[in-house]
Amino acid sequence: MNAGKSTAMLQVAHNYEEQGQKVRLFTAAIDSRYGVGKVTSRLGPQRETEVFEANTDFLLTIDEKIACLLVDEAQFLSTEQVKQLHQLAQVRGIPVITYGLRSDFRGEPFPGSAYLLALADDIEEIKNICSCGKKATMNIRVDENGKRIKEGEQISIGGNESYRQACGRCFYSETH
Repeated sequence: MNAGKSTAMLQVAHNYEEQGQKVRLFTAAIDSRYGVGKVTSRLGPQRETEVFEANTDFLLTIDEKIACLLVDEAQFLSTEQVKQLHQLAQVRGIPVITYGLRSDFRGEPFPGSAYLLALADDIEEIKNICSCGKKATMNIRVDENGKRIKEGEQISIGGNESYRQACGRCFYSETH
């Protein structure tokens, strides 16, 4: 959260398109914070994109040669969709770049993220900072009063009002 993933994705798309190359961008239909089918950076840039849902088959959806496939909110991919993206990259030679979270507010991996980490040829971590100043690797869910929530459904869409980034030490601290 708040590491600049969407900003990075929009920049990569711009770089390809500036060279006259075709890219396709996807984001999770479940994430409607800024409207369905929109990748929005906290810094302001926003772009309409295609959406993936639980039944999206990327092998059927990507039927032409493109320069790159970019996927935001990749933690919401199913394990089967991750395998499809891997196949697109390995068999069809389409570069696939995904952006998402590794784990949820309980420290549990998202199924899609676990498979992405297992199958990825390369992993680049986008850094964020905990309020204590250390590198943030975890997310904490909070209620409307800022009080930490430790139980609940894995998926609850929200932004800065619902989540905070934390280092491991602060994540396990009872004061957070």
